[in-house]
Amino acid sequence: MPEMPEVEGLAQFLRERAVGRVLTAVEVGAISALKTYSPAPTDLVGRPVAAVVRHGKWLDLTADGDAALHLLVHLARAGWLRWYDTVPATTLRPGRSPIALRVRLDDGAGFDLTEAGTRKRLAIHVVGAPEEVPAVATLGVDPADLTVEGLASLLAARNQQVKGVLRDQSVIAGIGNAYSDEILHVARMSPFAPTRGIDADGVVRLHAAIGDVLGAAVAAAAGRPAAELKDAKRSGMRVHGRAGGPCPVCGDTVREVSFADSALQYCPTCQTGGKVLADRRMSRLLR
Repeated sequence: MPEMPEVEGLAQFLRERAVGRVLTAVEVGAISALKTYSPAPTDLVGRPVAAVVRHGKWLDLTADGDAALHLLVHLARAGWLRWYDTVPATTLRPGRSPIALRVRLDDGAGFDLTEAGTRKRLAIHVVGAPEEVPAVATLGVDPADLTVEGLASLLAARNQQVKGVLRDQSVIAGIGNAYSDEILHVARMSPFAPTRGIDADGVVRLHAAIGDVLGAAVAAAAGRPAAELKDAKRSGMRVHGRAGGPCPVCGDTVREVSFADSALQYCPTCQTGGKVLADRRMSRLLR
């Protein structure tokens, strides 16, 4: 799933290539991905691209006009952006293609929004303001704006596991399953640590880990073509997706806890005092 660093990388990529260009066509390939119908995607046509920004994991392309319109996209788990220096000439038709939306620009370039797999969660909105989308309006603080004091307040206000808080978009916007694993590994903290039990030193470590992990990932994504961002994310992971391999810090075996539709990875030595956490599909946390 694309998270804040990858979406920031995509926003930067599009800013460099699309801002100032005029939208000449917007073709819908998957009606299910389109979550709004008025304004219509075709209402974007003829407008210049004024800006491309990020809201949490949401990509926001602003099309200028008498009243600006926003093409807001959430790539969900299996969505992506495919860039073309020259867009295929064939008109996109709704059907079984993985292409949900095709955008053409006046210089012949453009992009597709695609989604792999059978579980379709890609969300495309055309709105007058980002806040018209409830999931955007309710986003929490951006990690770049999070202070130590702010993080302490967020943790103290909740009685839940720290990994859940990091992934909650209404609390901190932009962190998902992968980067929460990475952050907790760097912070030397169990994913199941209760938020109200994290002391002042732990808050400082966690805050620093958020900044370090996301800062490094954003830097790694900067300037990369859209096609390379997924591989850059995978190659930079310490524990996420590395179950069975050695921890890069201590050499212990990276372990996994599986859930119904996701999994987390962690290092017992670095994060849980050597304790192995039970598979949540089978039993409760080992004590």
